[in-house]
Amino acid sequence: MKVVVTGASQGIGKAIAEKFAAHGADLFLVSRSMDKHQAWVKTWMEKYGIRISTFNADLSVRAELDAFVAAVHEGFGAVDVIVNNAGNFEPGNVHNEPEGTLERMINLNLYSAYHLTRGLLPEMMKARQGHIFNICSIAALKAYPGGGSYSISKYALEGFSKNLREEMKSFGIKVTSVHPGAVWTKAWEGFAEPSRIMDVSDIANMVWASSQLSANACVEDIVIRPQLGDL
Repeated sequence: MKVVVTGASQGIGKAIAEKFAAHGADLFLVSRSMDKHQAWVKTWMEKYGIRISTFNADLSVRAELDAFVAAVHEGFGAVDVIVNNAGNFEPGNVHNEPEGTLERMINLNLYSAYHLTRGLLPEMMKARQGHIFNICSIAALKAYPGGGSYSISKYALEGFSKNLREEMKSFGIKVTSVHPGAVWTKAWEGFAEPSRIMDVSDIANMVWASSQLSANACVEDIVIRPQLGDL
């Protein structure tokens, strides 16, 4: 199995990547700082006996994204799984958030998934198989104060995911929208305790399980929240 994971250097992306690695998948990992994480990449290759390629790119910059797509084609050819996880959160409200917030959120949270998927889809369509996971958010299902452009971008990513699902049905390609609530990462330090919210492994386990169903079954949506509810 060949798996592409964006935003793979930490958090949910890293956890999903290791879950697939532990089951023998070859990985192509991209983030803005993958060059700083070669120690654990090497450890995974030795531990799991797999091949891992890494790439540094800011996927909100089209030229860097296109370079990554070209590298995937050269190194992997057709891939089996794409995990569109690259993204960022900037809190704010529509009426007073800084100018340019919407553009930044759309460029990274939506356009990265859109253009990367379009770049890799032709080979998947020829193979008539594959699975695309778009890491959306609870913020794509329910608006909330302080969500601002981040929430708008995640609603858009959910729309992209739904449309892609309909288009890819006849090609045997599955599309799953993943909607996590609060997940423990460094961003939550000082705001919540790890015991109050989910672990990144919870998301990775659900993505892996969804990827293992028969060709006749597709999990369209994964909605997963902390047991005690949203913060």
